[in-house]
Amino acid sequence: MAMPYDYSFIPELATRHAPASLVRLPPGEDVPLTPRVRRLVDTPAFRRLSSVSQLGLVQMVYPGAGHTRFEHSLGVYRVALEFLARLTSDARFAEIVSPQQVECFLLAALLHDVGHFPYCHPLEDIALASVTHHEALARQAISSGPIADAISQDWNLEPARIADLIAGRLQDPGEWVVRSMLSGPIDVDKIDYLSRDSMHCGVPYGRNYDQRRLISSLCLNAVGDRIAVTDKGRTAAELMVFARYVMFSEVYWHHAVRSATAMLQRTVYHLEHHIDWPRLFGSTDQEFSSLLLSVAGRESAGVLVAALFGSERRLFKRVAQYSLLESPEVYERLARRPYDWLVDCSMRLAESIAVSLGEPVAPHEVLIDAPPVKLEVQFDVDVYAAKQGVYRPLGEVSPVVRTLVHEQFDDYVKRIRVFASPRIAPAIGTLPLDELVMQATS
Repeated sequence: MAMPYDYSFIPELATRHAPASLVRLPPGEDVPLTPRVRRLVDTPAFRRLSSVSQLGLVQMVYPGAGHTRFEHSLGVYRVALEFLARLTSDARFAEIVSPQQVECFLLAALLHDVGHFPYCHPLEDIALASVTHHEALARQAISSGPIADAISQDWNLEPARIADLIAGRLQDPGEWVVRSMLSGPIDVDKIDYLSRDSMHCGVPYGRNYDQRRLISSLCLNAVGDRIAVTDKGRTAAELMVFARYVMFSEVYWHHAVRSATAMLQRTVYHLEHHIDWPRLFGSTDQEFSSLLLSVAGRESAGVLVAALFGSERRLFKRVAQYSLLESPEVYERLARRPYDWLVDCSMRLAESIAVSLGEPVAPHEVLIDAPPVKLEVQFDVDVYAAKQGVYRPLGEVSPVVRTLVHEQFDDYVKRIRVFASPRIAPAIGTLPLDELVMQATS
């Protein structure tokens, strides 16, 4: 049997309860900062995150949702310390995960969003050739400049190791374990964003599970390559699954949020070759909207961007909605199709609506919003029954989770919607829109 690793020399763990300094986050959370962590937090790349909103266009529906990637990143780092407080006392964890891998995990938790640019997830969903994925941008920020210098000098680690962990480029079992803590069914990112997003949106859904109980039940799975929970944390894990489901249904995929998202995606789609992408990737929210307004002109993209970021908000109206349960044929035709295909369909639909109404309808006045090609990560975590000494998937032992595990998560929380300009939306209600949609997709 391998000797367990000693983590006592890691400053972030040794001084967690008596930090040299700390930052206070809502709703009264203390984030302890060692000098070497504070140095990273004070770098320009990390400070930029204080002007990049966590939820982007959600704020148009939930006014309190103005929290930033900066706040979230510090929150994720705090949860990472909580994970380690539990797991470093686990004998199996201490045999597999080295102190250097623990430090890499702490750095990855803190820096995982450093490559985020404003509204990056909606823009990544439409898969434009010009859009660099935020994880690649994170690698650039981590691998050179002040962040790289701080990691090399203060942590004695190769910056590339942190970028590899964030990107999921793994080599040994210890890295697989800490990667599952960073990105998996139960991870530090989800635990923070569910609670934080829920609090700032003013809804209870993302906080209705016992976070402390869940973290205190963490263990390793039977193979020893990712985290699991003991049966004492089963109920908390069940409720976390449901919290995530409801947050997608009621917040992230709220119809008005998706209207704004569809407008932004179509704007950027039309402006792709006019945007200074390196400048956009390093921008704040305010710089992003100013950049779009400056290049949009007065045609279709200009109308959309002015309605989103101008002096008067004018979101498009929902005129049709389709779910897998109620409209399986429409859903199967439109869900997870390439974005340029959806744009072509929406243009054909706009032409059909113009003919039916007997008046001009511009191509940008009708938008189809559908679940993107990329699927959400399925919730699949093992539960360890200590008395029997067996591991079972949560979906096997929980009737609450079973359906959400075995059915496609996206199909039940992400609906297909047709949005139309406020100018024509009332008149569209008189048309056989379902028939027109089917024709546009054939």
